[in-house]
This record gives sequence, structure tokens and C-alpha cells, in this order.
Amino acid sequence: MDNELGEKLKELLKLENEPVAIKWSVKEPKNIEKEGEKSRFCTKLEKAMHGEVFYATAEEEECMGGARYSGLKDKCEFPANMQSGAFLVPMGVYKDIPAVQRSWKQNLNVDPGIFQAVTFAPLNKAEFEPDVIFIVCKAKQGMEILHANAYDSGAHGLGADSGPICSSMASIPYLTGKVTYGFGDVGARNNMNIKPEEVMVSIPASELSRIVSNLEEMRTKRMFKENKNF
Repeated sequence: MDNELGEKLKELLKLENEPVAIKWSVKEPKNIEKEGEKSRFCTKLEKAMHGEVFYATAEEEECMGGARYSGLKDKCEFPANMQSGAFLVPMGVYKDIPAVQRSWKQNLNVDPGIFQAVTFAPLNKAEFEPDVIFIVCKAKQGMEILHANAYDSGAHGLGADSGPICSSMASIPYLTGKVTYGFGDVGARNNMNIKPEEVMVSIPASELSRIVSNLEEMRTKRMFKENKNF
């Protein structure tokens, strides 16, 4: 079970934050409570980190990015100033619209019209098979996840830059099947109670078992023994 793997992951890395399970659904789940209010995608992740289990539809998504990149809404449903990114210029996120448009070219979104809901839960409470595991951790813990990913495969993770975490930490690992890491965008860090020194890592659920197994084996090696300082 992924929640058992999540407990092993927390123990091996000594994570302070609960990993979050994310799942896309073509129909609204029947055995999970629907979110009772509108909130941003990043806030939903934080709610799950703090123990809440719920699903959300487009109606419960407060942020354009969260709705667009999760695939719950088509970008054409939004006003022109939101489609262009013009609203981000006076906020100071970008200098001008061309900069927004260039940046957005790098953001991946789940195709709209496929899924009706996204479910969020702390991994240790998830009674469903997740698609992506989202983690907020210290830099050293994130580094060890990346080493565990490369340990038997030589694979490199994807580094996220200033793009919104609804894309970089959710849809990108979902669509690419690759471990993704980053610092979080300014919007997410303003809306979530994240420590300045913490970073983000997302693991496609299909890779979780391998990564946890690799972490266990790495703990027996000289460079990764728990009393090793580096």
C-alpha cells in the first residue's frame, strides 16, 4: 500500500511534513467528502498536509492556475486578461505580457474535459491509489530523494522554476512520470505556511516503491548512513 510506503519514506528521511497523495478522477468520488469551500490548489495541498481528506471540482477551485493546470477548466473559459497573464504584471510577478507568455509556454497542463475531480489526502490516510505524491521538505531530504531516484536508474529529476506548483508539482510529474523538484512559485509560498528553507519534491506514484526501496538500501552505504555529515 502507498500509505505504508509513505510511512517508510517519512521514517527514512525524517520528514516533518506529511506527504500528500493527489489523484485525478473522471467521476466525482462517492466515498470521499467534497471540499466545502473554494480554495487555491496550493492551499488544498496544505490542507492535506495537515490531515484533511477531500476532493474538489472546478467549482471549488479559486485560482485560474489551479483550475487550468489541473485540467478542471479550459483556459478559454477565463477572461482575456487572465488568458494573457496581464493580471500578473501589476502584481509584480512579471514585467510585461510577453514575459508571462514566454514563461507559460513551459508550463504543462492536464487536458481539460477528461477529469471531473482531483482528490487530496495525507498519504498515510489515502484509501485510493494516488497519481502523484507531493512533499515539502528540507533541501537535504530533497537531495536524498533525487539520489534515490537515480540510484538504480541514473535518471535525473526535472527542476521547476517560477511556474505555479499546480503545474510544476502536480501536472508535470503526472504527465511526464518524472520526479520533479523546485522551490515553489511566489503565489504558492505566499498562500502556504512554508518555511523559507523548505523545498518541494513530487514523485509519480509509480516510482514511490522503487525510491523507498533505494533509500533503504542507500542507508547501508557509506555516503548515506544516518550518522554521516555532508
